[in-house]
Amino acid sequence: MMKRLAVFDFDSTLMDGETIDFLAAELGLEKEVAAITEQAMAGKLDFFKSLQARVALLEGLPAVRVKEICEGLPLMPGAKEAVSGLKKRGYKVVCFSGGFRQATHHAAEVLGLDADFANYLHDDEGILTGKVGGEMMFGDSKGRMIVRLQNLLEVPVEETVVVGDGANDLSMFAHAATRIAFCAKPILKEAATHTIEEKDLSRVLEIVDSLQGNSPS
Repeated sequence: MMKRLAVFDFDSTLMDGETIDFLAAELGLEKEVAAITEQAMAGKLDFFKSLQARVALLEGLPAVRVKEICEGLPLMPGAKEAVSGLKKRGYKVVCFSGGFRQATHHAAEVLGLDADFANYLHDDEGILTGKVGGEMMFGDSKGRMIVRLQNLLEVPVEETVVVGDGANDLSMFAHAATRIAFCAKPILKEAATHTIEEKDLSRVLEIVDSLQGNSPS
């Protein structure tokens, strides 16, 4: 069987919302953080700078509370069906997130993802420091990582599917033949081969099947 790879963004794609907005709400700073997020996802603000600015606002939040919030995040409708369906069709299914592994790791276990790559919220003695580090810090991070995975798994661009919603997904869109913009910003729709406008990730399976005649094995 041909090796295949499907990569999903996390926030507002696999998960219905933005992780950092849920965390900021705990501190009463949801509006401030959401405004920065909106600019970044529309491509109007450098992703690295926006990430640093947003995370700085989370300083003082207890790590135990972060864990509780992240484990209670709502999955996008159709997420479980999309992941299980793609795996039946022979895909390795991975999540890339410019957000946080505190959230993606739990979702990966629930959804049965093969791997998740994200950033880490740093804490000192159980309290967030307002600092962040990790694998998805920059605007081109997803593009660099998808190429590494394609090389490692020996998956060609033609057998790669990517699904995302914002500007920081552009770099991974550049390395996939099937590029699905999911309830996405205009900047990402322009780079997409397909768009899904309703919150139903199971529609990804329809697109994949229509392209390649795939069916569950």
